[in-house]
Amino acid sequence: MSIAPQEIQAVRSMIVAHKRWDHIFALSALLAMLFCVLVLLALIVSMVADGYHRITLDFFTSFPSRHPDRSGILSAWVGSILVISVTVLSAVPIGVAAGIYLEVYAKRNWLMDLIEINITNLAGVPPIIYGLLALGLFVHMWGLGQSILTAGLTLALMILPVVIMNTREAIRSIPQSIHEAAYALGATKGQATLHHLLPYSKGGILTGVIIGTATAVGETAPLITIGALTFIAFLPPAPVTEVFPFISFAWIMDPFTVMPIQMFNWVSRPQPAFHELAAAAGVVLMLITLAMNALAIWLRYRYRKRIRW
Repeated sequence: MSIAPQEIQAVRSMIVAHKRWDHIFALSALLAMLFCVLVLLALIVSMVADGYHRITLDFFTSFPSRHPDRSGILSAWVGSILVISVTVLSAVPIGVAAGIYLEVYAKRNWLMDLIEINITNLAGVPPIIYGLLALGLFVHMWGLGQSILTAGLTLALMILPVVIMNTREAIRSIPQSIHEAAYALGATKGQATLHHLLPYSKGGILTGVIIGTATAVGETAPLITIGALTFIAFLPPAPVTEVFPFISFAWIMDPFTVMPIQMFNWVSRPQPAFHELAAAAGVVLMLITLAMNALAIWLRYRYRKRIRW
């Protein structure tokens, strides 16, 4: 059966038209991406230009003040470190353990499918919802108050789905032959997980933890919801003391502020000098976030380079 030349020409014309539309779509997507990047760069350059001259040693060692020339972020960055410490210590063990259980031990049934769907959905829930949940659960029901512990647990709830999903993806990336070889040599499921799956998936798990933590560092809405203070001119008790047992947990129930909330406080003031302080704090927060993401990329590259399947 022969094909008429007119039909061949029509097919060729259709292919040319489709390729033309593909090129138009690719160009449009590239222009949209470049526009977003240029807007982001403009915002970053404007923020750096406004605040870089405020970034001095005194800026890190001074408390907030109603006088902009004396204000700093001492209580804010200390509060951020303490809150994120509670977040990591709460979310990482639970998230990694839950990811291992769901990927290695859990049986495939409707209940596990329901749990997986809910974990995926929780990763997309707006942060303010976690703040409302924490306000009702941690502050009012459990009576933890507006403390560092409450803030850390709130952010832990927020990053927990991210940690679980990254743990599962990291374990899933391990070739099935590794599992089978371990079982063939007589290893139990726990031994195969502990000695093979976890070491090989360590890079992916750490990457997910760091990215989730970097996201939590910049969160404001859930912490404002649970009652974080916008102005603190004191530090909580030190975690390390000179008296036995040399570790104190008194700080965990103290009120707190974090860097995004301190920025919010300065931006809401009318004086331009406070806006410069907010820009300086934004530069510091951006550098912290970029450093954590760079660390995640480096760890992923380092562990992938070391592993040869």
